[in-house]
Amino acid sequence: MAWFRRGSKPGRPAGRPVDRADLEYLAEFVRSRRGVEAFIEPRTTVTETTVLLVAHDGEWTRRRTESPEIARRWAHGLSVPIYDIALLGYPQRMRDYNERQKRQS
Repeated sequence: MAWFRRGSKPGRPAGRPVDRADLEYLAEFVRSRRGVEAFIEPRTTVTETTVLLVAHDGEWTRRRTESPEIARRWAHGLSVPIYDIALLGYPQRMRDYNERQKRQS
């Protein structure tokens, strides 16, 4: 049955192609903040593979990507360290940032 197929071809990523605007947004985040690290969030049944960027103060953003390999190439091209979130978990500074944002609201 083909009900749940996403129309992907063998050997190609199943998600939609990444929009250049997304990549430029991520690059601008890296350029405008200090100590940015990238984390690959794996694809789930609900979301596609994403790249999470976390700055030194915990500010973060995420955008989807076609595959972990593309995310790694992108990060290496900008000299940003990149990690697998499934192995390391979310950084404490990101959780602290989220908590500060909640208190300010």
